[in-house]
Amino acid sequence: MKTEKEFSDIERDRIVEMAWEDRTPFEAITFQFGLNEKEVITLMRKELKPNSFKMWRKRVQGRITKHQNLRNYYSSRFKCSRQKQITNNKISKR
Repeated sequence: MKTEKEFSDIERDRIVEMAWEDRTPFEAITFQFGLNEKEVITLMRKELKPNSFKMWRKRVQGRITKHQNLRNYYSSRFKCSRQKQITNNKISKR
């Protein structure tokens, strides 16, 4: 597992991007980069401006979608009303 200082600029940017996304759980960041929630918060504090960090923490705190165990993927998944329902595995021909 890498320490915070061993991440490349690209990896740090990706961690910040994943942490900023509402639908990406902290468990995905842990799986991909080996950082737990507390370490992600520390990294975000260092990488973001103070006001941006405060805004992010306020938005993320208690958000169900940021914690895999609290979210129900299928009930909260967005589906466009124009998206076709797939009834079987046949590929439709035009």
